[in-house]
Amino acid sequence: MKLKTCLIVLLILINFIFAQPSWASKAKLTQTPEYTEVTESLNKLLQTKAAPQDSEYTPVEIEQKIGQLQLQKYILETASHPAQCRNETGNTLAVYAHKGKKAPTLFYLGNGKVTDDDWSCDGVYLPSGAKLANTTSLGIEELAEAEALKILPGTQLVISTNSQTGAYELNLSPAKVFKTGDQTVNSSWSIPNLSISDVSTAVPNAPIDD
Repeated sequence: MKLKTCLIVLLILINFIFAQPSWASKAKLTQTPEYTEVTESLNKLLQTKAAPQDSEYTPVEIEQKIGQLQLQKYILETASHPAQCRNETGNTLAVYAHKGKKAPTLFYLGNGKVTDDDWSCDGVYLPSGAKLANTTSLGIEELAEAEALKILPGTQLVISTNSQTGAYELNLSPAKVFKTGDQTVNSSWSIPNLSISDVSTAVPNAPIDD
């Protein structure tokens, strides 16, 4: 019996040693400003749901936003790897990524490629004139100016192109949208004025998984 107990304790210790990095990563994401912001926004919307007549959103929009925030909260609580972006658009895609404590840098990600999991993909750059499908409706927006779509840490983003509409489609809603000249944009985010052609013909240089 003592031998079995010792073996069980040993297995638990070994599991703890090997699982510790992923646990540390999960704990770290729940201590970020993004997690605090998502949690607070979700709590406010849940309160709004009880009195939708006092909200600027319709009951349907409230439910959609609650669903998005619940998913974002789940990602931050369970992710064990940095955010990655997968390009399935058929063309070169502009993405933001960083490593360590450096600021997000604009890179060009080749079609069919995924950003390196040693880096963190911060989001996607879309030039003016690009079409973007709304993730919560059937609407398609043609961008009047360039936008940076910020994603949360731990997100596994896939961006593709609809073969019929030509619009970009994201598997997850962005956490924030920054526009050129937007006063809320963090100074570390550079949003250049590029054309669709500039991006699609750029030489891929993003760090990628082999």
